[in-house]
Amino acid sequence: MRKIILALAVLYPAAAFAQTSTPAPADPPTVGGKPLVQVGSTKPAAKKEAKPLSPAQKLQACQDIDDGTKERLNCYDAIYAPQPKAKTAAAKSVSECRYVKEEDERLTCFNGFADKIPKLPR
Repeated sequence: MRKIILALAVLYPAAAFAQTSTPAPADPPTVGGKPLVQVGSTKPAAKKEAKPLSPAQKLQACQDIDDGTKERLNCYDAIYAPQPKAKTAAAKSVSECRYVKEEDERLTCFNGFADKIPKLPR
């Protein structure tokens, strides 16, 4: 009985010391000389990607900027890049507003179409 207790008293601290003093491996684990690869999704599951906004939703977002300002025109121009033409007829769609040369007229054109869009969910 004494021998068992003595053996446990000697072996128990040695086992505890061996468990805590293991150094971290310097090289990643390999199989056949090639590193192990973890297979799985690289994207976090909880993160949802936002859907791109439609041009109508972007135009409505521009409506939040003060009316008649250069910032609102810049917002519209970011959606439909300006391509001024010398002579333009009245715009039949919002995308044709980019052909208007004068900034004030282009802003009025965009505002006219943006005001007609029904409220869309954001």
